[in-house]
Amino acid sequence: MTYEDVETHAKAWIEAWNAHDLEQIMSHYSHDVVFEAETVRTRWKKPDGKLFGIAELRKHFALGLQLAPQLKFQLEQVLLAPSGYAILYRRENGNRVIDCVTLNDAGQAAKVTAYYGSVQR
Repeated sequence: MTYEDVETHAKAWIEAWNAHDLEQIMSHYSHDVVFEAETVRTRWKKPDGKLFGIAELRKHFALGLQLAPQLKFQLEQVLLAPSGYAILYRRENGNRVIDCVTLNDAGQAAKVTAYYGSVQR
């Protein structure tokens, strides 16, 4: 993927979140996605902070949308890697987040690790 491809992918992902469109959000993830975040530990009491598969991730994101009805992401930067990208964005609550995304051959997120600048529940 080129930087332009990755930037387009990241912007579409941000737009889906800002629209609170769960179906569009989920379209960015592979069926067998592995997602790791502190929010998984706090919401689901999973010590390793990991979710496996699209069904678990859908449940997690649906709850996230419910918990933050004013949710809005502002894209700050996209960083390219051979296997994907990292995206830096700011949330409506002021928290800064980096998502490190490994893409599969279809251009969907296969592995994601989210890093938060401060506690995020």
